[in-house]
Amino acid sequence: MKIFYSAASPFVRKTMIVADELGVVDRIERLPAAANPVNRDRNIIPFNPLGQVPTFITDDEQVLFDSKVICEYLNTTFKGKLFGDDNTRFKLLTDHAVADGAIAASLLVRYELLARPEALRWNEWLEGQTDKITTALQYFEDKAQELYDRIDIVTITLACAFDYLDFRLPDYNWQKRFPGLKAWYDKFSVRESIAKTKPQ
Repeated sequence: MKIFYSAASPFVRKTMIVADELGVVDRIERLPAAANPVNRDRNIIPFNPLGQVPTFITDDEQVLFDSKVICEYLNTTFKGKLFGDDNTRFKLLTDHAVADGAIAASLLVRYELLARPEALRWNEWLEGQTDKITTALQYFEDKAQELYDRIDIVTITLACAFDYLDFRLPDYNWQKRFPGLKAWYDKFSVRESIAKTKPQ
C-alpha cells in the first residue's frame, strides 16, 4: 500500500491514525507530496485529478481518495470497528461529516491567510468559515460526555481537527471556547496513535 503523504495535512494524519489503530501503518509506503491549492503537485494528478492528499494506492493498484473513502477501505479490509455496527454506523458517519467539515473550514481559513494576497482577502469569508468551525465544535461540546472511552472515526477526526487548529490557527483558542471538549481531549490525546502523529 502507498499514500501520497504530507505530515501537516490533518486528512493524511487521520488516515494514518486509522491505519495505526488497525495495526497496518507499517505496511504503507509514504510517497512525498506537496499538494497546494495554487501550485498544484503534478505528481499526484495522474492518480487523483484533484491533486490532493491523501491519495492512496492499494496492494492491487486501486487508487482511492479522499480520506473518508480511504479510512472506510482500511476499516473494511482489516476488519476494524471504527465505523460502528449496523445500529450506530449512520450516526457515526454523520458525526464524522461534522468533524470533517470543521477541518475543511480550518483549511479554508488557513489558505485564505496563507495563499491569498493580503489586499485580496475577504474578511466576511474568513468570518463565515470560522463560524462553521465554531458551530461544528459546539455540536460536539454539547455532547462531549459521549466521547469518552471511544476510539472510532469520530474521535480520531476530532483529534485531527483540534491539533490542526493548534498548529495552524492557534489564535482561535478552541480549548477556552469548548471546555468540555478540552477535558475529553486531554485524556484522549495521550493515546499512542494520537500523540506520536501530532503535527510539529
